[in-house]
This record gives sequence, structure tokens and C-alpha cells, in this order.
Amino acid sequence: MRKQDRKHIISKRFKVETAKVEAQKEYEPADALELVKSTSSTKFDSTVDVAVRLGVDPRQGDQVVRGTTELPHGTGKTQKVAVFAKGANAEAAEAAGADIVGADDLIAKIQAGFRDFDVLVATPDMMPAVGKLGRMLGPRMPNPKSGTVTTNVTQVVNAIKKATRVQYRVEKGGIVHAPIGKASFPAEQLQENMNVLLGALLKAKPSSSKGRYIKKITLSSTMGPGIDVDLLRAQALAEKV
Repeated sequence: MRKQDRKHIISKRFKVETAKVEAQKEYEPADALELVKSTSSTKFDSTVDVAVRLGVDPRQGDQVVRGTTELPHGTGKTQKVAVFAKGANAEAAEAAGADIVGADDLIAKIQAGFRDFDVLVATPDMMPAVGKLGRMLGPRMPNPKSGTVTTNVTQVVNAIKKATRVQYRVEKGGIVHAPIGKASFPAEQLQENMNVLLGALLKAKPSSSKGRYIKKITLSSTMGPGIDVDLLRAQALAEKV
């Protein structure tokens, strides 16, 4: 099939799915999740993503919202984990199912261009040496705020491999993107995952953020249309977590 034909099919499919969504309507969370499932028409199991626009200015150091949270039903996505550790910590990481474990050898490998991993974890004693990779790795660097610098590598690696741990970080436009599961998940599980994620964002609100903190919530599946969620209702559910 020619590239132009594929684009035509994607465009036609997207128009059909978009027609199911009422423009400028903010849906009840439960209705929005049912709609995001019904507008997912890819041949693979789409990821359901939530985009949350926050009332913060990421250019200000004290307004960078980032962290991790554990979703009760996971994301459905398997991730490759690389761990910087030595001795007993290295053995613990391997036993927990880490895909790659190393110390100076792993640092050299990454310096040579190795990038076959999704998440990097490090023990605190490794950070002085790992710090030299900062410019190369940018936001993929292990970081205490994201929970990827830890003395408990077993717990962290287990959480990542079981796909329950989600990292979030506000982007330049003040938006946080995060997966909350797959389109095949029951809507109830997606709802519980979203409640936990929004709850974590609420708890991470910077003290310097003034005015409305959560400004907009949009759900979508991979290659699917965006569906706006009722802010007040979604926040009320998240506050109960």
C-alpha cells in the first residue's frame, strides 16, 4: 500500500472517530473513558493517555511538577530497565528482573551510544559517576524526585517491570502527559488509574502556583481524538484517593 493511501485511510478513520465526540463538551469522567475506548480503532491495543494542563510556569524552578506514582492496575506496557549498581544492590536488581545491570561498564556503554532501555535506575553511591552522563541523557537521567535514585532497587525495579509505576513531568507548555492503561482495560480500571494519577498531581502542587491549578484534562487513545473531561468531577474523584 502506498504511503499516500495509508494516510487517506488514517485520515478517514480519524474523522469517523472524531465525529463521535461532541466539540467543546466536557464529559463526565466515566463517560469520557467509555468514549475513549469506543474511539480506539487501531489494530493494536492502544494506550490511553491523559493530558493535564496545569496552572504553573515550568520556566520557574519552583514550579516544575515531576514525580512518580503507582497505578493500581498498571499501564499494560512493559519497559526495559537499566540499573547502575554494585555488589549486593546489583544482585538485587538482577533478581528483581532488571534488563541491564552495571556500574562503570554500563556508563561506558551509554557513552558509546547504547540506548536500549526505557528507564534508568541508580543507587545513591553510583550518582557521582553517573552524573557525567547528564548532558547525554537529559530527562532520562536517574533522579531522586522521580524515584529512580534509590537504595531499594528491588521495589523500584519490580514496580517498573510490573508496569505499575508511572513517571510524570510537566512540559514547557504546562502540560503533563501520562499513560493510564490500555484501551482493552475495563473503564473502571482506567478510572481508578486516572484518579490515582490526578491525586498525585494534586499533592505535587507547588506552593508558588496561584489561581486554578488543574486547568484542563483531556483523554485520548493512540491515534484517537481528544476528549475533554469535566474538571470539577474529575478532581473530586481524585481527592478521595
